[in-house]
Amino acid sequence: MTSELVSRVLTRVRNDHAAAYTFFLWAAKQRDYEHSIRHYHAMISILAKNRKFDTAWALIDEMRMLSILTSRALVIMIRRYSAAHDVGKAINTFYAFKRFGFEVGINEFQELLSALCRYKNVEDAEHLLHCNDDVFPLDTKSFNIVLNGWCKAKEDVRQGMRLWKEMVRRGIPRDAYSYSSIISCYARVGNLNGVMRMFNLMKDEGVSRDRKIYNSVIYALARRGNNYLNDAMNIVRMMEQRKGEGEGPNVATYNSLIKALCKAKRVNDARSVLNRMRLNHVSPSVRTYHPLLRRAVNAEEVFDVLNEMRRVGCVPVVDSYLMLIRKFCRWRQLNNVWKLWDEMHKYGLSHDRSSYSVLINGLFLNGFLEDAWRYCQEMKAKGFEPEPKMDEMLKAW
Repeated sequence: MTSELVSRVLTRVRNDHAAAYTFFLWAAKQRDYEHSIRHYHAMISILAKNRKFDTAWALIDEMRMLSILTSRALVIMIRRYSAAHDVGKAINTFYAFKRFGFEVGINEFQELLSALCRYKNVEDAEHLLHCNDDVFPLDTKSFNIVLNGWCKAKEDVRQGMRLWKEMVRRGIPRDAYSYSSIISCYARVGNLNGVMRMFNLMKDEGVSRDRKIYNSVIYALARRGNNYLNDAMNIVRMMEQRKGEGEGPNVATYNSLIKALCKAKRVNDARSVLNRMRLNHVSPSVRTYHPLLRRAVNAEEVFDVLNEMRRVGCVPVVDSYLMLIRKFCRWRQLNNVWKLWDEMHKYGLSHDRSSYSVLINGLFLNGFLEDAWRYCQEMKAKGFEPEPKMDEMLKAW
């Protein structure tokens, strides 16, 4: 038993908490082997992600008894409680830092705010920000966390601008991150005028425009459709010319453009951007290829893109397969559905609740009712509850 092997197995079965925990307990009993702190963290994260909080706390107590408990383990719990929208327990875990002998400072408080905002508990985060200003003084970073929560997690421009104005009123400096949050929010809701107004305000206030700002402008232009894509491409060319100054395009820049070009059915232009990306030594990501997979019109194109992804080291993820399984179900090509389903295991991807839901729904709509029923039973046996509507549909059959 080696540390590397345990890490690989936990990563592979991270979507099956029961199998992961069984393996974790078994590995702990092997001769000349002890779990590292990293393995405890991984297991705590897997359990808490699946809302097995009591078991996760038992591991934290075990770490404490072994004198290897870290504040990181508590941060993991805060994030998972926040993801489950159990704000009370997230806050209680924050206050447990002292009980476990850890210092609580502004960094830990900002970790709590970040976790709450990331999972859309932004109202609670803002309330905490103001209620604790006597202990944790208000500063740009704390405000930025909540501002980003309104702008990114909630995509609420009105609330974002309200908080922006509060920063102005209180004399809290706005930095490039502040502008990035509000500009990105305007971009996501398709408000190009708002994007350009804040973009120009940055110049007036002497705040440097960085790559993230340019990316948001490109994203806003790209979202407006075909008429604005050439403007977006011109900005990318300008960024390519300034890459020596550290403002060159990155994978997010190209991804925004490729996605918009594919949506506008300009696949050849998207391919051209992908080639320029390589010439500028920017490695594509899985998300680079997703628009090309969505735009594929037949099985040959799909598998050509998949093979290209693997060739350049972009191994398809669960979302890649689910998108394609839906596509092949619509095309009624069940042979390719099974091919992709088996490939997921081959490349170390577990069939999780979403995977089964997509497969079962596709089988049902194609009239393969017995197969749909069989996979629904397999899904339940693995501890995944089907969606109520799907369960009712199959029971009615």
